[in-house]
Amino acid sequence: MPLNYQIFPGLGLVYVRYWGVANLTETMATFGQYAADPLASPDQKHLVDLSAVEDYDQDFAHLMQVQAQKADTVVPGQAPTLMVYHAPTPVSLRMARSILRSWEGLDHVIGMVAQTEEQAIDMLGLGLTRFADLPLKMA
Repeated sequence: MPLNYQIFPGLGLVYVRYWGVANLTETMATFGQYAADPLASPDQKHLVDLSAVEDYDQDFAHLMQVQAQKADTVVPGQAPTLMVYHAPTPVSLRMARSILRSWEGLDHVIGMVAQTEEQAIDMLGLGLTRFADLPLKMA
């Protein structure tokens, strides 16, 4: 699977990392694992690292279906869910912008794009200097 996630309950954060060719079927499978994870919480901030994406599924209609299913999980929180997409490459930036378009009109999701790690960390208010400062356990 070209993505994985790590939950940091102490930071109120889930870090999602994509690589290779991102597709919606695997995104939904991984999101289902996250939603069922006992450490998952609807009020967690999301840091989505797209820096290693080489290409992605560009079926916007399918993306809208996926986002609607994901919205069922993030809606229950009291405050809007902050999702920051780290998109430093042209491909990752296009993917992030497509994702943001799919969230338009939803009050319970605040989506932002950062082109550097420093911007992403600052947007999330993590008090770190780079992603490597997160205690990551990557598969």
